[in-house]
Amino acid sequence: MTEAEQMQRIEDKKICLIYTGGTIGMSRTDSGYAPIAGHFQHELDRIDDLRADGMPKYELVEFSPLLDSSNITYVQWNMIAESIASRYDNYDGFVVLHGTDTMAYSTSALSFMLENLGKPVIFTGSQIPLCELRSDGKDNLITSILIAASGKVNEVALYFGHKLLRGNRAMKASADGLIAFSSPNYPPLAEAGIDINYNDPRLMQKPRGDLLVQSIKPAKVGVIKLFPGIQFELFAPIVTRGLDALVLETFGTGNIPNYDEALPPLIARAITNGTTVVVCTQCSQGTVRLGAYETSSELAKAGAVSGSNMTTEATVAKLYYLFSLGLEHSEISRLIETDLRGELNQ
Repeated sequence: MTEAEQMQRIEDKKICLIYTGGTIGMSRTDSGYAPIAGHFQHELDRIDDLRADGMPKYELVEFSPLLDSSNITYVQWNMIAESIASRYDNYDGFVVLHGTDTMAYSTSALSFMLENLGKPVIFTGSQIPLCELRSDGKDNLITSILIAASGKVNEVALYFGHKLLRGNRAMKASADGLIAFSSPNYPPLAEAGIDINYNDPRLMQKPRGDLLVQSIKPAKVGVIKLFPGIQFELFAPIVTRGLDALVLETFGTGNIPNYDEALPPLIARAITNGTTVVVCTQCSQGTVRLGAYETSSELAKAGAVSGSNMTTEATVAKLYYLFSLGLEHSEISRLIETDLRGELNQ
């Protein structure tokens, strides 16, 4: 296919933009940056490149109310999934504009919720609003639209700072840098320089079957990050009753302090009471290996399961998804350690 034919093919595509809120579309107010209804469309109208030769057509869906991503919950995950599912046959791809603070949680959640996804769902945003001169939002937006129109991606992904990352492998790595996200345990799906170069062997293959959407239901999920000198008895009231799942961010490959031997019995009681306990690592790279050290073998004996090299964001989202399926405790524990959407290496 010639370059002209490829450009024509891209131009014929139709992309749905879903704006949930976030920095990219915010406006200056007396109280600081804030999302304002209709302002994002105004900013889009000012970007001539969106109407240039080689750009696909797009239509905008704007959520109401618009949210700072710190306020995103499973309710908005369901809204995004429904927005995609109800328009799935009418568009070639989707670009979700979302705040950066919780974007990795949302991309992880949507990756599980959208089974048999055969079209691109690309999340992006910016660290500087489009209304500002130095905004990184314009490049993030235009490149995300082009990726969504390329026909190469069949999964939920996150584009930011010239890199396309698998959605359930991404984590926010910088609060103020323009390269805000990283994917420590999985290489980029694509990198954008002069050309957009796709890492084809790492991309999800186009699935068989129709799109299936699983809505997320409320679940009681807790996360505890271990630290030197932690007093486990302080957490006993919430750990031993009332939790559906507990994510432990441990040291290294799954190690815990055992100076008072308090944690394993606590975990055992929680599991007896029906809590799924998942062990993750505080390290951005590497994997959990329960039993590699004496200080992690006690967790395995207590019945905790390994989060392998999943991010905390992916682990939390996966737990929400599995509980929404209404599965038994044993099946949830099994599936936590099973790769469902490319979220972990086995």
